Amino acid sequence: MAKQFDVLVIGGGPGGYVSAIRAAQLGFSVACCESSPYADPKREPRLGGTCLNVGCIPSKALLHTSHLFSEAAHGFAAQGISVGTPAIDVPTMLARKNGIVDQLTTGIKGLFKKNKVTLLKGHGAFAGGGEGAWQVKIGEEVVEAKQIIIATGSRARHLPGVSVDNVMVCDNVGALDIAAVPKKLAIIGAGVIGLEMGSVWRRLGSEVTILEALPDFLSVADADIASEAARVFKKQGLDIHLGVSIGEVRTSPEGVSIAYTDKDGAAQQMGADRLIVSVGRVPNTDGLNAEAVGLKIDERGRIDVDAHCRTNLPGVWAVGDVVRGPMLAHKAMEEAVMVAERIAGQAGHCNLDTIPYVVYTHPEIAWVGKTEQQLKTEGVAYLAGKIPFMANGRALGMGDTTGFVKMLADAETDRILGVHIIGAGASELIAEAVVAMEFGAASEDLARICHAHPTLSEVMHEAALACDKRPLHF
Repeated sequence: MAKQFDVLVIGGGPGGYVSAIRAAQLGFSVACCESSPYADPKREPRLGGTCLNVGCIPSKALLHTSHLFSEAAHGFAAQGISVGTPAIDVPTMLARKNGIVDQLTTGIKGLFKKNKVTLLKGHGAFAGGGEGAWQVKIGEEVVEAKQIIIATGSRARHLPGVSVDNVMVCDNVGALDIAAVPKKLAIIGAGVIGLEMGSVWRRLGSEVTILEALPDFLSVADADIASEAARVFKKQGLDIHLGVSIGEVRTSPEGVSIAYTDKDGAAQQMGADRLIVSVGRVPNTDGLNAEAVGLKIDERGRIDVDAHCRTNLPGVWAVGDVVRGPMLAHKAMEEAVMVAERIAGQAGHCNLDTIPYVVYTHPEIAWVGKTEQQLKTEGVAYLAGKIPFMANGRALGMGDTTGFVKMLADAETDRILGVHIIGAGASELIAEAVVAMEFGAASEDLARICHAHPTLSEVMHEAALACDKRPLHF
């Protein structure tokens, strides 16, 4: 007889392991299947998905190390600290990164044990069934569950004709394991991954050139943020080319040759020691055997879901990178909790309008809600408050004054519509904006909340005051 569960989660990434844990907390018998070993030395399936293994977590470890190296080389002297010429030990840096990943993946297994979640090793694909009795083949066995949560995540999109070997030509996986600082590094794609990985290797000494197909830089961000970021990154030495069309890419033992057409239509050629391709991600839905049960998947490979992540099949749900919305780990986790609670008959909730976005460069970039250009296009009358970190005592003390906070509020109701930050601690500061917007707060509400002094959060406070044209320190 097949193993039976109340809930079976397909995929052990952020959406998968969180939905499994929450469902178990709610009293269901839960199993989660995972097949990818990532870099496990024993080739055992590892939990945590792309985010933990080859994405969010390891990249932040490298960003932190490279930032410290850059500060030692260029920032300490201004504060009276002399350390000589710093040197980077790349194998030690990578080992530290891998140790963090190992610790966290092991930790998720511990959480499964604590919450009595059964881990099934193998790739999950539908084998048949219907409402209340779905069959899923995992490895060589078939298990049965009343409710299915699909959380199979995504993989890097590759360019046609460009072979990724993760040695000379890397996607996000290989970009995290480059064994030595390349003299010249080329990156295709000026999105989050391209900017973060470009920042890591530029700080460590690489000459970094980024080739971006779109004519505008960071077009998803507020225009003021994008303009400031472009200025800062140019100053840091990132050579960013926009409006580029990639041609032939050839590799040899000596390096990589990239042919491209620039924004003016002129043919160009460049050489590099390594190439990182970061042109987006593709949902992992092609291995689900969806046609066997009639699961609806759109032309982009995304599973069709409603506002609560229900698919067209009764008792089948999907969360994270395989559905509409941003491909962000924290978005997947929010949907995961919502689905588990909906299965339990509770009012689980995930508001896609208040999902924060973060780019972990230095300075950090973070935003939530509408951009100023979106409000103009929609014809919404709005108030704007913009305060630079240069006016903040804590930022001055840290020697980290680049950037600003920009707050947008409805001109009639004062309800906060968007907050955009470029500067120190942006990834942490944005949380206050998310809370405010989730509960429908006005800029006046934030203006009347006492913020500790001296802190970077005071810039948020001043931006709220500036919406009413009454900042106190600028």
